[in-house]
Amino acid sequence: MKRREFLLRTVSPLLLAASAKMTLSPAVAKTLGAQQTISLFLCGDVMTGRGIDQVLPHPSAPQLYEPYVRHAREYVHLAEQANGPIPAPVEFAYIWGDAIAELERMGPDVRIINLETSVTTNDDYWRDKGINYRMHPKNMACITAAKIDCCVLANNHVLDWGRDGLTDTLKTLHDAKLKTAGAGRNSAEAAAPAIVDIGAKGRVVVFSLGTGSSGIPPDWTAGTRRPGVNLLPDLSEQTVRHIGANVQAVRRPRDVVVASIHWGGNWGYEISGEHVEFAHRLIDTAGADIVHGHSCHHPQGIEVYQDRLIIYGCGDLINDYEGISGYDEYRDDLTLMYFPRVAPATGKLFEMEMVPQQIRRFRLNRVSNGDAQWLQATLDRECRKFGAGVEMTEAHTLALHW
Repeated sequence: MKRREFLLRTVSPLLLAASAKMTLSPAVAKTLGAQQTISLFLCGDVMTGRGIDQVLPHPSAPQLYEPYVRHAREYVHLAEQANGPIPAPVEFAYIWGDAIAELERMGPDVRIINLETSVTTNDDYWRDKGINYRMHPKNMACITAAKIDCCVLANNHVLDWGRDGLTDTLKTLHDAKLKTAGAGRNSAEAAAPAIVDIGAKGRVVVFSLGTGSSGIPPDWTAGTRRPGVNLLPDLSEQTVRHIGANVQAVRRPRDVVVASIHWGGNWGYEISGEHVEFAHRLIDTAGADIVHGHSCHHPQGIEVYQDRLIIYGCGDLINDYEGISGYDEYRDDLTLMYFPRVAPATGKLFEMEMVPQQIRRFRLNRVSNGDAQWLQATLDRECRKFGAGVEMTEAHTLALHW
């Protein structure tokens, strides 16, 4: 075969266009660029305990130790009063509802959730905490139904049923072939990243970090011989440098590094200056490509800093809060699925699409046009504080621009 014929048959369209000094249309350029990226699914808290656990095929003992609610079925009754009967026992995939089709449509390379539930049959709950989330290990298929790759665990509920409960949780997740980060049988395991290899494209390296501002008790910190979570001592420069050393110890070319951090309170749009500065340092000093923030029950602002994505608060994705009033202005029934695309060679954000969902009857559902517009306007308002914005697409999904 002659050299010219070989080149015409094998060289990519992008290289041919460049060599011929051709101008690609924006649509073609975007398609070719997307093929060179790593795509992720990110979300906030996934809470499959308490009321949700009660409607799954293998409910835990329903006794609770909360100040006002003593039986987990009460959360089922609240949801049914608000939106109608739940056909318990539901199938494992039920809680994901319409999100399953969106995951298949988007086809992310890696799927990451913040699992805010202990997965155990241990009855030794953490005393004086007030809220204790637990899912029966036999219900684990409700997580694998969405083909999740990685669960970050440095949060304020993974030890709700004690250190034995955490050990059970880790075993159940690992037996299901899920990767974990942020909690472990000792401090080394808790600080270690989850690494998801996606072949020729590269790897996604996930560090899970917890802060006291999210409600993680100091006693939950993992020790040399003590199970626990990767709880940061503070948000100082020294802490950032320590995280950076851990990143550099494992980083390879074409890795996308995710710093997944559980921080802040449950309600409100204000992002503290300390959090903004720490997020920037995670990128500048520690080498993170994505800062994946969560803890707040509703979506917060998004920033693109140095071409890297910072989600300050993803909002919850799955929970049993239906029918509970008190913060209605935040519309915590409306949730978001985040689908960023990142160039592995540089770590730069290529694009991000967000898919709105609504929690009804413990299931994720497509939102109405009006609710999608409310989310777009609210998120656009908050993102503009960071020089970004959010637009509605023709498919009624949300696109980040910066």
